[in-house]
Amino acid sequence: MSGHSKWAGIKHKKALLDAKKGAVYTKIIREITASAKNGGGNPEHNASLRAAIAKAREANMPQDNVTNAIKKGTGELPGVVYENTVLECYGSGGVAILVECLTDNKNRTTAEIRNILSKRSGNMAGAGSVSWMFTKKGFIVVDKSACDEDKLMSIVLDAGAEDMKVQEKYYEITCAPQDLEKIKTALKEKNIPTSSADVTMLPSSTVQVTGNDAKQVLALVEALEDHEDVQNVYANFDIPDSILEEIAKKEE
Repeated sequence: MSGHSKWAGIKHKKALLDAKKGAVYTKIIREITASAKNGGGNPEHNASLRAAIAKAREANMPQDNVTNAIKKGTGELPGVVYENTVLECYGSGGVAILVECLTDNKNRTTAEIRNILSKRSGNMAGAGSVSWMFTKKGFIVVDKSACDEDKLMSIVLDAGAEDMKVQEKYYEITCAPQDLEKIKTALKEKNIPTSSADVTMLPSSTVQVTGNDAKQVLALVEALEDHEDVQNVYANFDIPDSILEEIAKKEE
């Protein structure tokens, strides 16, 4: 999964920067509303709502915003009905891309995503042609400087992690989506910081892209993520660290 942990860290930093501008609030509010609508307004019994509220806290969203978003989802307050839709795409070099959206107009959103793809060497794929490559998992990245390998492995496995892999600069921890918050709590209690920790879609295989293809793929992914209706973008690229570090410097 070379490159995945570094890209996850870059995305995490970008999200925090966007949060300072308030740009991320709309997406989190939609996620909270949709989660409350689908699974109820009690986060103790709704894992997706619990995760969305955690994102809101990290972005320093006012509690009133969170409360109102939940009430809109449960019908206690009037609000827009958002529909979940997943679009399957390909980028430069044959990279597979999943785009998760929350929208009040599926046709409009699909057309706008298609336009973004056409401008950045991507194209829409047929239903099922990309999604089979991805599995939903909790994914946590910890910098190697933060903890000893044996100690970290003991903590995360005891908390319910499925696996921990050692990369050049990071530890990559995977778990069932419902166990993510438990592992995050265990790490926090031991004062071990995370570079990123989210429920994500991990690819079963990756496509190596370099040079211009790599830059085009990253530009496409960023353009998709910037769309208001897009909640998450997942891709199976394997991109050299040197190119990812160029992107990271631009985000600082």
